[in-house]
Amino acid sequence: MKNKSSETLLYSAIGVVFVAIGLVALNIITGAAKIRTDLTRDKAYTLSAGTRAILRKLDTPVKIRFYCSQGESTSPDIVFLKGYAKQVRDLLSEYKQIAKGKLTIEEYDPEPDSDAEDSAHLDGVEGQMLRTGEKFYLGLCVDMLGEKQALAFLDPSRERLLEYDLSRAITRVGVSEKPVVGIMTPLPVFGGPANPMMMRMGQGGGGTEPWAFVTELKRDYTVKRINMDVDKIDDDVKVLMVIHPRDITDKAQYAIDQFVLRGGKLMGFLDPLPAIIDSKEQNPAFGNIPNTGSTLDKLLKTWGLSMDVGKVVADLKFMLPVGGPNQHAPAILGLSGEGLNDKDILTAQIENVWLPFAGAFTGTPAEGLKETVLLKSSPDSQLVEGFMANIAGENILKDFKASGTRYAMAVRLTGKFKTAFPSGKPEDKKDDEKKDGDKKEGDKKEEKPAEKKPDDSLKQGAQDNTVILIADADFLGDGVAVEKVQTLFGSALVQRNGNLAFAENALEQLTGDSNLIAVRSRASLDYPLTKIQEMEAEAVKASQSEINAMQEKVTEAQRRINELQQAKKDKDQRFVLSPEQQAQLVNLRKDEADTNKRLKQLKKETRKKIVSRENFHKWMDILAVPIAVSLSGIMMAVVKGRKTSAK
Repeated sequence: MKNKSSETLLYSAIGVVFVAIGLVALNIITGAAKIRTDLTRDKAYTLSAGTRAILRKLDTPVKIRFYCSQGESTSPDIVFLKGYAKQVRDLLSEYKQIAKGKLTIEEYDPEPDSDAEDSAHLDGVEGQMLRTGEKFYLGLCVDMLGEKQALAFLDPSRERLLEYDLSRAITRVGVSEKPVVGIMTPLPVFGGPANPMMMRMGQGGGGTEPWAFVTELKRDYTVKRINMDVDKIDDDVKVLMVIHPRDITDKAQYAIDQFVLRGGKLMGFLDPLPAIIDSKEQNPAFGNIPNTGSTLDKLLKTWGLSMDVGKVVADLKFMLPVGGPNQHAPAILGLSGEGLNDKDILTAQIENVWLPFAGAFTGTPAEGLKETVLLKSSPDSQLVEGFMANIAGENILKDFKASGTRYAMAVRLTGKFKTAFPSGKPEDKKDDEKKDGDKKEGDKKEEKPAEKKPDDSLKQGAQDNTVILIADADFLGDGVAVEKVQTLFGSALVQRNGNLAFAENALEQLTGDSNLIAVRSRASLDYPLTKIQEMEAEAVKASQSEINAMQEKVTEAQRRINELQQAKKDKDQRFVLSPEQQAQLVNLRKDEADTNKRLKQLKKETRKKIVSRENFHKWMDILAVPIAVSLSGIMMAVVKGRKTSAK
């Protein structure tokens, strides 16, 4: 019996050793194979198609020098940064694997007073001083044949943009010339010249400064002014910004059309109600009267979209306070949260965008085009008349009825674009009118028909292209995007929102490698509880219907009181309430009190349901795995017990 026990123990020990050896061997084999599986819902840790395309077309060796401090400090900040550095290494390893020999990674530990620290400084990578007083390096430099692009510090708060930042650095390395950005607009965005006569008369005339966004663009781009009557966009223009193109001619739209078909990128800032940037006159009663709206009707129609120039979006969720905390303009919007596309690299890190009196893009993109909505309203929105929204926002609130539609206010179209002018370049109407005016009465001379020039216009783009459309041009105005503040060093412009960041992100994306457009931000892992949100939305709607019903009762009661007062014959007694009126007021106050009580009860019951649902999901998440493991253990024990009893 003793020998049998020893033999069993020996076999068990040998078995454990073999199992351990097998696990180690399996771990080594699978580790060498470098097989990764991304089980997240949105493939948050898988390289996007744009990055893969950028890496696969590398024809010149690229070197990435990665600088990361490796000190032995165990402070919470350093432990956190070292954990993030591991994610960066994993991403760099993926890049290297996809590049197939065209990308090399070198890692350095820039200790104080070391050669590695000197190299980091030469590459533009600087250490960040932490709260503990320690300096930590976490940056990299992309080097191609001596041309460098540095990411001075890889901020963990930009984790979702890490892939985009790295891919952008790879595409921009070696590019020495600034991209050319053309601006076509009737507005004085480049500033205005001084007027000596007005200055002598003491009436100002000292000229105007360029808009802030133009000043910002000149830091990174060569900015070129494009006339509104142009018939061809210069070939050196990489991105064309069309800002509030009111009264644009077909000839100019044709020039834009051909520019896009040649591969030029387009950003169009259209506006149904330019209430801030383009006022044609000032009325004492109504203030600034906006000029006419703007659109690119020929182009939008061909692309499958439309924008009603007379309508703007009013949104109860995103309306901004104007003039005071309780004063709102339902058509002056401040988009945030669900109003911004957090899955797109362009809007992923923007917190808010202001859109005064913005329009909406409707329709379905034409065949061959794909639409990505970048900015959108909440379902608690409605299209309203632009003029009324500008002068009587209170009336819009009073008569507001939510449409349940998320209106698209900024979209990106990608794909192969077709021409909006299949018959070729449109004729110049001014020339035609001039010819008609030169004709004399009684001139019997027969005119020769004009020779038709050969149509050499493009009918379709050869490659996929990108167009970004924003249904608001006030978006870029200094009064909206920035504000002037006084500092110790004089006046300065401070950004009020993410408007300029949106425009700069879009330009950076469009002027870079075309594959950058396909690089998305790493998806957010914060998935909303949609069922709970739906319950909250239903509660709000129910409350609003109760409020509306109460207001209707109040209005009806007041109407009846007025009728009773008008019916009295004694005018001197018209302000003394009759018994009927007093009874009416008593009933009114009773109805109001009952309605408020129902509202409170409704909110209490709804909140109770929401909390109950949240607690249910929370406990299910906490207990699901332990319960599953426990049940599995019980089942295994039962099965083993039956086998033992059978022996």
